[in-house]
Amino acid sequence: MKQNKYDDPDFFVKYSEMPRSLYGLEAAGEWPFFRALLPDLHNKRVLDLGCGFGWHCRYARREGAQSVVGVDLSEKMLEQAKAATNDPAIEYRQCAIEDLDFAPAQFNAVISSLALHYIDNFDWVCRNVHRWLTTGGAFIFSVEHPMFTARAEQQWCLGANEERLHWPVDNYQEQGARHTQWMADDVIKYHRTTATYVNTLIDAGFQIARLVEPMPSAEMLAANPEWKDEYRRPTFMLMKAVKAKPAL
Repeated sequence: MKQNKYDDPDFFVKYSEMPRSLYGLEAAGEWPFFRALLPDLHNKRVLDLGCGFGWHCRYARREGAQSVVGVDLSEKMLEQAKAATNDPAIEYRQCAIEDLDFAPAQFNAVISSLALHYIDNFDWVCRNVHRWLTTGGAFIFSVEHPMFTARAEQQWCLGANEERLHWPVDNYQEQGARHTQWMADDVIKYHRTTATYVNTLIDAGFQIARLVEPMPSAEMLAANPEWKDEYRRPTFMLMKAVKAKPAL
């Protein structure tokens, strides 16, 4: 299902007011961990799936990428991305991730930030990204953690005084759509287990290089004490997979 909440005016206004929308990558708690997974981007051809406002695209160019293609379904997101970009080496395309088609070995790196939990067919994504990458190319992505997506409610269990008692996990093995409420009613996300993420990548021909469940550093906690709850349950999961050389 290709849901496009980001072009809903009310939803877009709320999203645009988030710190990561206003201040970019440094305001995203998972960004230091995502950045650490990136390969050397100098002279590389990069694809960004679900590029949003284009923050990652512009970062890749600052790191010396030869060219960047940013793809997003949202017209409003891409309008903002284009307005903030003055670089002919960055191309933005409006398209659903599921409808993309590129030539084999067109990219050296494919990245995606918090977009793939909106995609039903993760297997399709992995197999196509594998085809689009050069041998040795890297696929780096972040998603909402399976512990976070298991229940549609995505809320803490609260005590009598509204204190956060614990984060409930239920229906973990029941994979599929979750009708959540996040700045709007009925935002559809797709829950899959950690094993499904890992094994789908392996079945597509990737080698898993790293899996990260971010925890805030002392410096991050000093800047934003609310992140202390990331020690109690992870919100995000990050993965790096590499297209290996074919076996001889």
